[in-house]
Amino acid sequence: MRSLLALLIVTLALATPCYCEKDPKDPPGSPNAASIKITKEVANAFVKRQKRSTLYERYFEYYKSPMEQMHERCENYPPCDYLSDQIGFSMAYNHFFGRY
Repeated sequence: MRSLLALLIVTLALATPCYCEKDPKDPPGSPNAASIKITKEVANAFVKRQKRSTLYERYFEYYKSPMEQMHERCENYPPCDYLSDQIGFSMAYNHFFGRY
């Protein structure tokens, strides 16, 4: 078994340089990954910046709704999370944390 493993390692070690060499089919002037560059204008056509949102939208990005806070509270408590999968979120939340 060890001789087979040693033979496999030697074969892979000898085959590695063959795969790492440059492809002989590529002409010498062909572009590689380091030489490909695009201009700013072309790059901006692909990547769009997000427009600024209103104050109302920014508020809701930072603060969670009360319902979302309750969902997270139930998800972070494993018995409530398990029961919510069985009987529903509202009944599981009421069972563990009281009326919402």
